[in-house]
Parts: sequence; C-alpha cells; structure tokens
Amino acid sequence: MDLKETIRSIPGWPIEGVIFRDLTTLMQDPDAFRESCDILYNRYKDEGLDKIVGIDARGFVFGAVLAYKLGIGFVPVRKKGKLPYATIQESYSLEYGEDILEIHEDAIEKGEKVIIVDDLIATGGTVGATVKLVNKLGADLIECAFVVELPDLNGRAQIPGCKVFSITEFEGD
Repeated sequence: MDLKETIRSIPGWPIEGVIFRDLTTLMQDPDAFRESCDILYNRYKDEGLDKIVGIDARGFVFGAVLAYKLGIGFVPVRKKGKLPYATIQESYSLEYGEDILEIHEDAIEKGEKVIIVDDLIATGGTVGATVKLVNKLGADLIECAFVVELPDLNGRAQIPGCKVFSITEFEGD
C-alpha cells in the first residue's frame, strides 16, 4: 500500500502558501493506519525503549498506539496550559506562528531510553522544542519518528545530532 495516497493535501491552509498534509484520512483508513503503526512497531520492538514521547496532538495517536504495542509508558508533550502538574517548557516557531510546549517535570527519569513520535515533520520547530524538553529531563533520546516528512522545509536542521526516521515524504510539492 502507498500510504501517501491516503493522505489528503489541502493547499492554502492554514495560510496561503502552505500545503497542509492531513493525516486524518490515513487514520480513517484501517489498513493504512494499521500499516503505519506496524512500521513503527517493527522498527522499535527490539530497542529496549522505556517510553514513547508523543507531540500534541496527532503524535498522541501514533505514539500511544506504539507505546501500547511495545508495553511501555507514553509521555504527552502538550501546548502551554494543558498539563495539570508542574511542567518545564520550551518555545518554538512553526511555519505559521509561534507557541510553547510543556512536559511534566517528572515524566521521564534520567537515562530512560525514549523516542519522540509525531505525525509530520515540516520546519522542525515543534520537534526541536520537544527534543530540548526531553534532553532537559536527561533522557537517552534514540530517535525522532514521523509518519510524514516534508524534506524541502529542512526540519531535520532543528534537531542536530538526533537520528530521524520517517515512513514517507512529500518532496517539492
């Protein structure tokens, strides 16, 4: 199955000049959703991970499934003001604005092996902030994983020194 074919492209959303890659259509397709989750599981099943860190909001979908399949904990990274306990935070820029991400200060113990999961990497602002949060907590960050990568936006440059895995790419369109 070509997972790219299950992803809807929406030109001019949320602002003109952006082509939004809508993964809700992939998630609605049971075969495509299962295949994308299985690809992630097969990649990480032998890594001895302690936790999966998922980025608000669609990273929760793929990250929580992966944590469940691996039998390990799931850690949400959320937009400011959404977590109920003491947090640390990091600001970031994205292609159409700025925001702040937070993680509970006790979500990861020093030395725990983690990966970060999100649906898509574009400019890398969101994952770059998440990498900083995870590193502040002392995690052993193994890799950042995405369903989709937009390589033309050079998001990898925001996370130097971190390995990146993406299932599929939309390049130059």
